[in-house]
Amino acid sequence: MAHDSTTSPPNGTRRVIDGVERVYYDGYWIKTYPIPKDTIQAKRTLIAALTRRLFNHVEHGLNIPGKRLDEARAAYQAETDPQKKRVKGAMLAGALFNRATDIFTKLTELEELGVKITPDNELMRECGRCLQEALSLGRLVLHRSGEEGIDELWGEPFRAFSIPIEDFYESRYLKIAWTMRDIDRIAQVMCRTIGAHPFFQGINPYVEAYARAAKVKTETLRTDKEIFDVWADFVVAGENLANYKPRLSTPPSRDELLLITDGERLILDGKELIGHITRARTPMPKSTQNYIARCEHFATGALAITRHRLVA
Repeated sequence: MAHDSTTSPPNGTRRVIDGVERVYYDGYWIKTYPIPKDTIQAKRTLIAALTRRLFNHVEHGLNIPGKRLDEARAAYQAETDPQKKRVKGAMLAGALFNRATDIFTKLTELEELGVKITPDNELMRECGRCLQEALSLGRLVLHRSGEEGIDELWGEPFRAFSIPIEDFYESRYLKIAWTMRDIDRIAQVMCRTIGAHPFFQGINPYVEAYARAAKVKTETLRTDKEIFDVWADFVVAGENLANYKPRLSTPPSRDELLLITDGERLILDGKELIGHITRARTPMPKSTQNYIARCEHFATGALAITRHRLVA
């Protein structure tokens, strides 16, 4: 929920709005959820969930079992080809994350049996070392789209391990606000550039509807009872945007056909980028900036003219 007042409250302000508690961060009122008690079991559940989320959004092939950590490290250290070394480094990061999750799982099982686990326990330190090394290798990992990495996803399990659970959840609200901000930035540039073209007049309501649904999806957990409506709204809004057809009153010229093709490509790419950001619940600054630049270029018509000259 975007903030529309000229006077902004301090970040972290909580209010009940339409019967729902929300917290304010950087221009957005975000739906809140109860925070679990700060126990090792709760941290295990959180880190496991963050690890699953990480593997859902990064390139394929990185979910290497923790028991193969030594193999993964040996393969990475022996590789000399730079491109392959990047991939093997990403695979090593995956194995490190899974090793940390394995350790946490066993520690929580011991606690359930009455064995007290202290923060200075050697296995706890080993878990932290695995997460920290994985974080250092996160720069080698790309988002599933192949466009950029998402460093925030690699840092989250380590932060969840290192700080109180309450602080971790509070920091997530700020990241959600930044995610919503970038969804709005993408939607706004689509409306201002593509939507301003005569052939695409009428697309703005579809862009705006998709952005609204994306922001609601961003703040809604999968465990929320409203997720069925929220996800359905998001998917349908995306389908409506993708199915939009340009308005043509007369047969277009060759240059106009090129512009239409570029506009349609930008619409689909904008939809996909908003989708990636929404599902990851994390900004993708490089991809967002590149997309904004493409939309600005489209607005000038230079792209179509350049392509026409190349093929003429």
